[in-house]
Amino acid sequence: MIAVVDYGVGNLFSLASSLKALGLESVVTADRKIVEKCDRVILPGVGAFPDAMAKLEGAGLKDFLVAQAAEKPFLGICLGMQMLFDRSFEYGETRGLGLVEGEIAPLAGAARGLKIPHMGWNSLHFTKQDELFKYNKEGDYVYFVHSFYATGCESSLTAVTDYGVRVTAAVRSGKVFGTQFHPEKSGAAGLKMLKAFSEVV
Repeated sequence: MIAVVDYGVGNLFSLASSLKALGLESVVTADRKIVEKCDRVILPGVGAFPDAMAKLEGAGLKDFLVAQAAEKPFLGICLGMQMLFDRSFEYGETRGLGLVEGEIAPLAGAARGLKIPHMGWNSLHFTKQDELFKYNKEGDYVYFVHSFYATGCESSLTAVTDYGVRVTAAVRSGKVFGTQFHPEKSGAAGLKMLKAFSEVV
């Protein structure tokens, strides 16, 4: 069973529908007792980093999710991935969950002359082998929507894409995975990743 964390921020319907299409059991919940019983966790997210972290803390989920990530496979998607990092500089400085070393910086300025937010389909380049991509191939296209990106995370980097600058597309640290793109909006390529995540031991 996969727990999709509902803390008031995230594209929950699309994600739950994608998991269902794969025949995977999932539950959308903010109930810690239910999450504890699940064997893996997905943290979705859209919007601004400070607001999302405030909602996690307000729901009493911040420290709880850090503990869960030490015990079972844990996937952060889009803003959910950014929240895995040490800190973000969106609207000032906000501390993240500290599960992945690095920080979140504005894409504007780095990707000069390109539209921000970065929105659309881009191909992936895998920087190291990772079981999340065991069904995917180099160059697979996935869907991005973001204005900030992860930096200082070379040790956990598993995939990048190009948007005028090398953009962190995916990371892994222990049982913790993160994708800046939306697997649930990335067609067959994204479904393959969700399937692979469901098989992580």
